Amino acid sequence: MSAPCPLCGESQARPFAVAEDIEYFTTPDRFSFLHCGRCDVLYVAPMLYDRLQALYPANYYSFVPGAAGAVQKVKQALDRRLFRAILRKIPGNSLSVLDVGGGRGWLLDLARASDPRVATTQVVDIDPAAKAAAESAGHRYFLGPIEDFPAGGEYDLILMLNMIEHVRRPDEVLAKARGLLSRNGLLLVKTPNFDSLDARIFRHRSWGGYHTPRHFVLFNRESFTRVAQAQGLRVASFAYTQGAPFWAVSVLNELRRIGLARVSRERPAPYHPLMPLLQVLFAGFDFVRRPVSRLSQMVLVLQRDGR
Repeated sequence: MSAPCPLCGESQARPFAVAEDIEYFTTPDRFSFLHCGRCDVLYVAPMLYDRLQALYPANYYSFVPGAAGAVQKVKQALDRRLFRAILRKIPGNSLSVLDVGGGRGWLLDLARASDPRVATTQVVDIDPAAKAAAESAGHRYFLGPIEDFPAGGEYDLILMLNMIEHVRRPDEVLAKARGLLSRNGLLLVKTPNFDSLDARIFRHRSWGGYHTPRHFVLFNRESFTRVAQAQGLRVASFAYTQGAPFWAVSVLNELRRIGLARVSRERPAPYHPLMPLLQVLFAGFDFVRRPVSRLSQMVLVLQRDGR
C-alpha cells in the first residue's frame, strides 16, 4: 500500500512488513508497515487515526485496573526508582507532572510517592471511563488527545510512556510537549525500537512491537533523536530497556498459530495465563543482553534545547 510518510511527506517509502492485530483482534484486516528511508521510521498504512474508539476496546490493558501481581509489583518498583532519579534533577519546591495517556493516573500516584514536592498532577487521555477514577485520586483530567490539550500551563515533568508511537504526527506532539515544559522541565519518553532482535525475528509474523494497528509510527534511536532535535528538544539521557511484552505477545502468537494457545477477542493476549511467565522469561533474557544489545524498548529523557 502506498502512503506518504507522516513526518516528511515522502511517497517513496518501501514495504517493510504486513501485520495483523494478534492481541485484541479488533479487526481481521491486515496492515502494511512502510519504511521511510529519509526519516528511517516505520509507519502503518492505513493509519486509522479517525477510528480510535474501535482500536482501543473496553478491555484494553491500560483501561483496566490490573491486579497487583508479582510482575506488576516489580514494574511499579522500577518506575518509582526511575521517577525518583528524574525528579531529583528538577529544581523547585513545588513540581507539576503531566502524564499523556495516563488513564486513571496510577503512574502519577507513583510520581507523587517518589517525591513530596509533586503538588500538581494532570492526566491527558482518551478514555472517558478513567476520568472519575483519576479525579478521585486527586489528578486533573483532560478527556481528549494531547493535540487538543490547551496550552498555557507549564509542567516540570511530562510523561509519554508507550504513547508517542500511538499518534499520527509524533513530531507535532513533541513540539506540543516542548511548549508545555517549564524552563528546567524534563520530558520522559518510552517507545519501541524497531531495530532489535525480536523485531527482526518476528518481522513478518506480526511482531508484538507493531501492536497492530494501534502503533502508528515506530523509531530507532537515531531517528527518534533527529525528530526530537528538530522540535527543539535535546536528549539528556538514553537507555535501552527490556521489551518482554513484545517478546511475549510474539511468542504467544506463535503458540496460537500451531494450536497450543487460545487467543481471541474474548480472551486477548494481555490476559492470557501464559503472559506473566513469558514476560518474566524474556525480561530476564533482555536483562542479560542489555549491556551489548539494542533492546526493543527505548527510554529517553529530553529537555528544551537552548533553555
